[in-house]
Amino acid sequence: MISLILTIIARDLRLSLRRGSTTIMVMGFFVMVVIMFPFAIGPEQNILQRMSVGVIWVAALLSCLLSLDSIFQSDYEDGSLDQFILSPVPLELVVLAKCIAHWITTSLPLIIITPILGILMNLPEQGYFPLILTMLLGTPALSFIGGIGASLTVTLRRGGVLLSLLILPLYIPVLIFGVLAVKATIDGYPATEHLMLLISFSLFSAAITPWAAAAAIRSGLE
Repeated sequence: MISLILTIIARDLRLSLRRGSTTIMVMGFFVMVVIMFPFAIGPEQNILQRMSVGVIWVAALLSCLLSLDSIFQSDYEDGSLDQFILSPVPLELVVLAKCIAHWITTSLPLIIITPILGILMNLPEQGYFPLILTMLLGTPALSFIGGIGASLTVTLRRGGVLLSLLILPLYIPVLIFGVLAVKATIDGYPATEHLMLLISFSLFSAAITPWAAAAAIRSGLE
């Protein structure tokens, strides 16, 4: 089972490297959103410092949202999704692997470049590690929750707007506790509860997404 998941993940990673456009688009959008804030609110260091964590988290959330339709859309268009349904491979495992591949190709690059953007936003020194940690713990939930929305809209033309409306409200808890965890650490308070909630969101979404998304895909393709 694990080898099967790894095979599907490797396949999606190879396809993503060949195309390259989705990851570059997501990273470019992430950088541009963060860069625009200092121009909009001015170079005041104290203001940038207070807003830095929230701005970076919101930019990461919107960047992830931008790429959700790529989880199943290309497989639906070239017929691979139908082959997955007809094959003896459980569709739930396919969904799980594709959501993990989406996280690797979208959220992971954002986490890698986050320290550079933290410097731009005057993020306090003690906030870098908590920010990266919260993003590592919280962004998997964005990909898994987004997988449910992508499965519901995969057969719809121009389903991107509907996908955003469906998924964006579900991202808010991850955003809130991700920001609170970093701010608590910066202020010298323990952030254990916030981190545990982020882990819970990611694990819960990873548990329900394969079943919910597989059912939605089967229903949409009938």
